[in-house]
Amino acid sequence: MSWRSINFDWNRARAFLVTAEEGSFSAAARALDMTQPTLGRQVCALENELGVTLFERSARGLTLTPSGVDLLEYVKGMADAANRFSLAATGHTQTVAGKVSISASEATAAFVLPPILARLRQQAPGIEIELIATNDSSDLIRREADIAIRAYRPTQPELITRKLQDLRAHLYGATSYLSRLSKRSCPADFNGADFLCFDHTSVIQDELNKRGFNLTQKNFPVTIANHLVQWELVKAGVGIGFMTQDIGDAEPLVERVLADFAAFEVELWLVVHRELHTSKRLKLVFDFLAESLSSSPKSGTVGLSGNLNN
Repeated sequence: MSWRSINFDWNRARAFLVTAEEGSFSAAARALDMTQPTLGRQVCALENELGVTLFERSARGLTLTPSGVDLLEYVKGMADAANRFSLAATGHTQTVAGKVSISASEATAAFVLPPILARLRQQAPGIEIELIATNDSSDLIRREADIAIRAYRPTQPELITRKLQDLRAHLYGATSYLSRLSKRSCPADFNGADFLCFDHTSVIQDELNKRGFNLTQKNFPVTIANHLVQWELVKAGVGIGFMTQDIGDAEPLVERVLADFAAFEVELWLVVHRELHTSKRLKLVFDFLAESLSSSPKSGTVGLSGNLNN
């Protein structure tokens, strides 16, 4: 290989890749935590180095040129290789000190993990925890998190998974709200009730209608993506929403909607990248979470949004 012929800057290639993925210099600058002028200069410098134009600039924004489209695939391969290199290096780290990032749903992060992480900090004070509370699935392969708690089993071969247990979720409403309904003995009695949803899709509506309800979009007047806020709205009597059985049954302000109605069941999984699993500190955290979440009565909380998610 002629190493002298390889003289472009990876940081500039990364600036090109992220700009192409984000669609604008401003969005790419935010993603890379740099100023827009700095990022723009890096892309321009790469274009000058390569002798090609990567983006067409116009009032409507950026558009990849044919050369940009072709070169983007190679830069993606470079990014994947860089990620694998970083994962392999992390996997060979044998110290039990350092940062471990954990991705979990907002509700799991708020209701379940605090006492578990408190015990972990006592047992392994050298471990620094970054808790990523999100209802989106963090990409472990791209290092958005080291470990994830999810309500589905990932299928990527690069990931190691461990099933924690099966969760049961129910519909709940505030006692103050449900008492205003004239009848509530069967799904048809809730045709005029208000339900809370996570987005503007019909996923929840379709799932409930499969189970005997007859709901329309008019039954979903409030949309809120944050599960913690949604649960507070349920408790305040705004409408009916989902919560796992352990959390919902323990809340004195609410009660199950249709007590004999079959629970919504979902599997809870712990996930880590297979190369990271050889790291001593990550294995320690992974095993600690697996034991704690498998035995904890509050083992996980979920929200129905596409699936009982994260």
